[in-house]
Amino acid sequence: MLSIITKKGWLGHLIAFVAGVLTPLFLAPFNIWPIAFISVGCFYLGLKELSVKQAIIRGWCYGFGAYIAGVSWIYVSINTFGNAPVWLAAALTIAFCMSVAFFFVIPAVIWVKWFRADHTYFVDAFAFAGLWAIQEWFRGWFLTGFPWLYTGYSQLDAPLAGFAPIGGVWLISFLITLITVLLIKVYYFRQQKIKVIISIVVVIALPLMGVLLNKIHWTTSIDDKLPVTLIQGNIAQGQKWEPSFYRDQLNLYWHLTQQHQRVNSLVIWPENAIPYLKESVQELLDTTIGVYEKNNKATLITGLPIRQQDNKGERYYNGITVVGEGEGTYLKQKLVPFGEYVPLQDMLRGMIEFFNLPMSDFRRGTSDQPLLKVKDYQVAPFICYEVVYPDFVASFGAESNLLITISNDTWFGHSIGPKQHLQMAQMRALEADRWMARATNNGITAIIDNKGQIIKEIPSFEVGVLQGEVTLVTGKTPYQVWYSYFILSISILGLLVAFFMNKFKK
Repeated sequence: MLSIITKKGWLGHLIAFVAGVLTPLFLAPFNIWPIAFISVGCFYLGLKELSVKQAIIRGWCYGFGAYIAGVSWIYVSINTFGNAPVWLAAALTIAFCMSVAFFFVIPAVIWVKWFRADHTYFVDAFAFAGLWAIQEWFRGWFLTGFPWLYTGYSQLDAPLAGFAPIGGVWLISFLITLITVLLIKVYYFRQQKIKVIISIVVVIALPLMGVLLNKIHWTTSIDDKLPVTLIQGNIAQGQKWEPSFYRDQLNLYWHLTQQHQRVNSLVIWPENAIPYLKESVQELLDTTIGVYEKNNKATLITGLPIRQQDNKGERYYNGITVVGEGEGTYLKQKLVPFGEYVPLQDMLRGMIEFFNLPMSDFRRGTSDQPLLKVKDYQVAPFICYEVVYPDFVASFGAESNLLITISNDTWFGHSIGPKQHLQMAQMRALEADRWMARATNNGITAIIDNKGQIIKEIPSFEVGVLQGEVTLVTGKTPYQVWYSYFILSISILGLLVAFFMNKFKK
């Protein structure tokens, strides 16, 4: 069986493609986490006997399989909401997946050319795990990054989850890969009993350690619990930016809030729940809504577009503002390409409707923005796509008492995209050991605890109000101190040791 996976030529490439296609199965909504080890194992074995030229094809096939299966929701965004014809939406989706598949070519080529050396056993395992972690980190920032489909997300409800507050999702990806390679080594070196025993001990010890780590509280709870009310309006994307529907949309959120308002609570509306520019509704926010919230000793946080004037002219931002018992405005820093801004827009705008979507001319907020203030508490806000960036969330939320994220996942349609997005938000809560309140337009709205577990949620495509309590905390996890430097240091050290050991052996 293993010889088929390691086989040169197109049969081996086909197997690598299938192994990549398995990727969404170990992520939400399927969450069959053991498949992660199978998928990574096939990638590792597939490079065992290849030349550099064949490794390029093998790595690309795996990456193409992973992306074409895992981010197929891109088609929904382009076809359904970008109004591109079926053939064009399919072509653009395939072209995107073919492009990002090259992320997996990089570790494949590097591994085959400089690091593949089965005789080193443990060093070989650490080196491959390090290379895997580095490639995940790299695709999280290169060209603004596309930090989707990380292997570590598979462990959110599995034994290795406890490592997230130490090294983030990338440390978990590293450990999955390390365990996988050690298990493969056990098979190939089964005659070397001492090495086999050590490998088995490590393979058993790491999950047990993860379970114990998950019981640790890295942050300290503040005595107070904050009541929260999350509003899910379920506004159809076709109506959301229709001027004739603006007032009805605002009235829906306002009426639901009045019906379910609680004293001393935090009310959260989703991304761009108010479809007017902030300046257009400032009086309403200061008077009717603001006075109502203050009378209830409550706070409202909502998403809305914001226009600012500077020496370069008018600039538009995807923003958040606080009303009532609190203060602050936040401008989104991590923008979605083509959704919120168009790269090379002078060339692309007007070619097809997809490149001219509503609100696709936003600017990026600065990195030195303060946290939002809710009563006496510090709240770290994240808008939609921002929550998928591990280091960004860890850094911006390090001094906060609570994480919130607002989103409009209508762009994903009925695909697996919203569930993947929610899973990534859950991992951010686990990494920071903080509670998170997540309000979305059409789902999945949820309250997430500090272990990344969903306490309450509203199903998708329903109008609903979610009420509960969140625990406020203070302090930092190790990951919020070290960020990705910890796992990168381990990975680079492993690769350096492997490189020099291989060179010495030669």
